[in-house]
Amino acid sequence: MEMETITEDQKVMTAKKIKKMFGHINPKDHPEYCPIKDVMALASDKWSILIIIYLGYYPVLRFNQLKKKVYGISNKVLSERLKLLEGDGYLNRKMYPEVPVRVEYQLTDFGHSYLEKLLELTEWVTTYSDMIMANRSRYSKQ
Repeated sequence: MEMETITEDQKVMTAKKIKKMFGHINPKDHPEYCPIKDVMALASDKWSILIIIYLGYYPVLRFNQLKKKVYGISNKVLSERLKLLEGDGYLNRKMYPEVPVRVEYQLTDFGHSYLEKLLELTEWVTTYSDMIMANRSRYSKQ
């Protein structure tokens, strides 16, 4: 698949968006703060992305259901990611006082708004995955 040509105007507009997002942050005033590191790191790691996508497809999932769907994730990592995603507002956790305790997770409206952006990126990856794999193959043969 041939990638669309990016014009100079598009590159300039992208640079302006980046400056608008980060231009107000003075590293001297807040050297510890970085929006990418502090916000996007959690929301864009492979496990969090899969959790959010599955919770977007299935309206409510319990811990063990999520564990089965997010293949390869450990109980510890799933538990950590769920707590962090809940803390950032991407999902809600509802606990029922039963024996054994039943806990369900679902996306918040904020989580759904992020899921929409994730799906745009996922569509891009799907569109260009053959090109990416071909590039990797060419690169590994160098």
